[in-house]
Amino acid sequence: MYARDKVAQDLSMRVTEIAPGRASLRMTVGEAMVNGHEIAHGGYVFLLADSAFAYACNTHDSVTVAASADIVFVAPARAGDVLEATAVERTRYGRSGIYDVTVRRVPDGAVIAEFRGGARSRDQRVLDGPPPPRD
Repeated sequence: MYARDKVAQDLSMRVTEIAPGRASLRMTVGEAMVNGHEIAHGGYVFLLADSAFAYACNTHDSVTVAASADIVFVAPARAGDVLEATAVERTRYGRSGIYDVTVRRVPDGAVIAEFRGGARSRDQRVLDGPPPPRD
């Protein structure tokens, strides 16, 4: 997935963990990512969290996309800060799933944002097995 992810590549995001239902990505806040208050623009923080979410929900052999997403900004990040977003699957049901993502500053671990995403798989059979036989 990373090989085709031009956004992650352009922002120098690095995958630091990938496992079934989990993913962590890191990104350094660049000078061009700060707003007029000299803090990281929320869109970039959201983008990092959303990317970790995408990688986590695509660990189950099915193309999965976001159906919903919400973020709470907890603390500011500044140019030069290294941020890590860690996504964890909370539940999967049918073609849907819920994932929580925490964005922290590295290395002090300060929470920058909390994100929750709802995912939707494009292929029911991959998640739930083959369809039942028909009469």
